[in-house]
Amino acid sequence: MFKRHVERRVDVELTVYLNQLAANITRKPSGELALAHRPSDPRFEEPFSGLYWQIAGVSSDVLRSRSLWDTALSLPNETSTGSASHHYEIPGPQNARLYLLQRYIELPEDIGGSKVRIAVGVDAREVRQSVRSFTSELVPFLLIIGALLGAASWVQVSVGLQPLSTIRGRIAGIRSGKQRRLGGNFPKEVTPLAEEIDALLDEREKAIEKARGRAADLAHGLKTPLQVLNGEIIRLEEKGDASTASEISYLVNLMRRHIDRQIARARISYASSDASTNIKTSVEQIIRVVERTPRGQDLNWLVEAPADLTARIDAVDLAEALGNLLDNAARHASKKVSVTACAEMQGISISVSDDGPGIEKDHQAAMLVRGKRLDTQSGGAGLGLAIVTDIVEASGGSLTIENGSVGLIATLRIPAVKSDPQP
Repeated sequence: MFKRHVERRVDVELTVYLNQLAANITRKPSGELALAHRPSDPRFEEPFSGLYWQIAGVSSDVLRSRSLWDTALSLPNETSTGSASHHYEIPGPQNARLYLLQRYIELPEDIGGSKVRIAVGVDAREVRQSVRSFTSELVPFLLIIGALLGAASWVQVSVGLQPLSTIRGRIAGIRSGKQRRLGGNFPKEVTPLAEEIDALLDEREKAIEKARGRAADLAHGLKTPLQVLNGEIIRLEEKGDASTASEISYLVNLMRRHIDRQIARARISYASSDASTNIKTSVEQIIRVVERTPRGQDLNWLVEAPADLTARIDAVDLAEALGNLLDNAARHASKKVSVTACAEMQGISISVSDDGPGIEKDHQAAMLVRGKRLDTQSGGAGLGLAIVTDIVEASGGSLTIENGSVGLIATLRIPAVKSDPQP
């Protein structure tokens, strides 16, 4: 653009010189072409100054500026006369390239009436040098403007995306259990998204309540038939048919454990991800229940857990898992059962240990298999540890079993409640 601007400025200047030359053409008494007045620009008088003019007639008449010295320009041919000027780039003195403006005119009759070509040229390097100078001055400012625009765009994008960062932080808070909904106070462009997410959470909460209600209905519906079967077992025992009663009792217990497991799985499948449970409080409540059993009254119970240790798991699910572990520990312990909870890098660890005989290493993996019973005297269905595994895995945790220095150690590892994330 600046090059075109410079060329237009040069055209204006050269046109002035062309008009001056055309207005001052005359003839000498001898018939030769002459100029009444030469252009006043001193560069026309300085040899090879870069500014030149030349007038060529139909004959050998040639007038030229002193700046050409003894050099004549090879002017392009013109086919028509008129007031229009034409641009050319031609070779000039000292191997320079000239930016040339030429006009082909017909002289009045009073000075011969012939046709002449008037040309004014300037060294093309001056045009290019002007463009280069302008570019060298312009580029730093363009870079500064580009940097400012880039910074402004970054600020604009950062400010524009800030509501999305807020939404991300609140969603993380919902996952960690610190809040239940996104809430409001969003720009109008983001408010529909937040409202849809909150509506989705509402629908999910309703689905959870329905699932839990159906699980409770199922448990209630099956409780009465199982209770009837227990009554039949008692009657069979009273009639002296102990073997049949024992078989039916085993099947009833097996059915009850299967039902308990399926209800637990249905519940944890829809467990709320924003649940949180205090570990020490939950452990102490379960131990108080187990202590009322005949076996629990004979044991010493030790609990070591920080008062503020909180896990990301539903309280009912944690009670189900710990209840199974404490029940197993109570059945096999000699004098003592210990529960130890602490925070780890990956979450929370809860260990239940007893001072019983322990289990052979080769049989430890079999304990976690559904329906596999190593203790065939207790009448269990072999589903307790499988239920514990389902619960902790649904919460993103794990269950490990190993022998300690004395007895068996069952360890739950479950996620901790995270603090509010910083966007």
